Amino acid sequence: MDMLWNGWGDPARATPLPDTVTGVLRELLGVKPRDTAPVPLEKIGVPASPLDDAARRALETAVGDRPERVRTDAETRVRHTRGKSTPDLLRMRTGDAADAPAAVVLPDGHDEVLAVLDACARHGLALAPFGGGTSVVGGLAPEGRSGPARFVALDLRHMNRLLDLDEVSRTATLQPGLRAPEAEALLAERGYTLGHFPQSYEWATIGGFAATRSSGQASAGYGRFDEMVLGLTLATPEGALDTGRAPRSAAGPDLRQLVLGSEGAFGVITSVTVRVRPLPEVRRHEGWRFASFDAGAAALRRLAQDGPRPTVLRLSDETETLIGLARPDAIGASLERQDAGCLAVVGFEGTGEDTTHRRERAAAVLRECGGTFAGDEPGERWAHGRYSAPYLRDSLLDAGALAETLETATYWSKIPALYAAVRDALTGTLTEAGTPPLVMCHISHVYENGASLYFTVVSAQGEDPLAHWSRAKHAANEAILTAGGTITHHHGVGTDHRDWYVREAGPLGVAALRAVKRSLDPAGLLSPGVLLPGDRPAPTTHSHHP
Repeated sequence: MDMLWNGWGDPARATPLPDTVTGVLRELLGVKPRDTAPVPLEKIGVPASPLDDAARRALETAVGDRPERVRTDAETRVRHTRGKSTPDLLRMRTGDAADAPAAVVLPDGHDEVLAVLDACARHGLALAPFGGGTSVVGGLAPEGRSGPARFVALDLRHMNRLLDLDEVSRTATLQPGLRAPEAEALLAERGYTLGHFPQSYEWATIGGFAATRSSGQASAGYGRFDEMVLGLTLATPEGALDTGRAPRSAAGPDLRQLVLGSEGAFGVITSVTVRVRPLPEVRRHEGWRFASFDAGAAALRRLAQDGPRPTVLRLSDETETLIGLARPDAIGASLERQDAGCLAVVGFEGTGEDTTHRRERAAAVLRECGGTFAGDEPGERWAHGRYSAPYLRDSLLDAGALAETLETATYWSKIPALYAAVRDALTGTLTEAGTPPLVMCHISHVYENGASLYFTVVSAQGEDPLAHWSRAKHAANEAILTAGGTITHHHGVGTDHRDWYVREAGPLGVAALRAVKRSLDPAGLLSPGVLLPGDRPAPTTHSHHP
């Protein structure tokens, strides 16, 4: 199944808003019902594909002389237009598909990807890898190449196999187009798991996880995806790059880290070798309440630094707890009860003995930090509904609200200032524009030295929703850098964060990345404008020395 073309996931799982939430939207935020319905798919005005006959034939040859693997029909191109950020969805709902790809190409192996890259180079086409289509940072809409439609979306869905499982070393080699649930099912047949469960889990792919440094909701126990990766194969216009001869090495800089987070700008990931772990015997999630966000954050820091480390560890601030966003399938219920304080969800996975031991020790720490046990129900409801929040965003858009998320991370000592700076920037900008927002936040990924902050913003849409959010997002990004945070913790850079990423990396860092780009992609074919600005190459000059 393809994702909903102008929303998230499976259309059958659309979630209507409870009356309590609708009341808050109308009375507190001034949200008005939509005046017009979204433009239906069949009425989307898709520009004619600029792909000429010679280019099409070259692409068909690259994928084994299979014309059905090179698609230029309107619906396929619409379904590969942009990603799933709120601005992406707002534009699609108005019928704007101006930057649809020229074609969608579906290879089924590493050699075919190399052949497609060669065909694109010969015919002046840019290329953007397409996995699950879940990017929320503009990672699927490259720029330049003599017009926004002069690019190919490389859909990797046919590269969806488990290539190898080494049970002695506990590693698995997976193709990039394998969706996370399919990967988990294949591994579970042999008794293993990746343990990687981001909110995009049901739709995102293995290649996308690696390309964006994804972080799953059980990261406290299993680690981020980039920590799981032991090896990668990258197809580039200059050939293949293989990395990962051993789990760790002192043989120069680790080239794996160059590929991880490269977002398609350096090449197309064609295989990923990851460490796997035995399926847990027990999974248990529970709730704890703290009087304030500061008190809850201090408790999370204790567990992250001194242990025992739970598998899942997240904390909602007062507003997110009140609204009930930590439990999307029960959104609004807390408003009726007027729950106070902050809710923490703490989860444990592993053997029965280990889980019991860690849970008892963690409970002692949480109580010592002022936490009150709230039972298993809040944690289990979070676990049951943890993939529902994007569907909730669709319902908010349907109701006429503006709803979007952003995230960052920093060191523990800077968390309070970063939290206040971003919240104030969003609140101030949107209030000045006449649409006071509801700003919610949670910590969902913790480390010994710091943590992430994940913000959800809801307000009225204003006269021009795209411009309205752009101003607020700009203010939040400025606040993040000023307060010492990173511009993204796990969403990625794309085109949306690119200009702030350049400032974060600094001139010398950007120059080093440009040098890598020139080595692997000298013609600037790969995702131009994603990750790095203006990354089309300068004209080549040849110097002859005696």
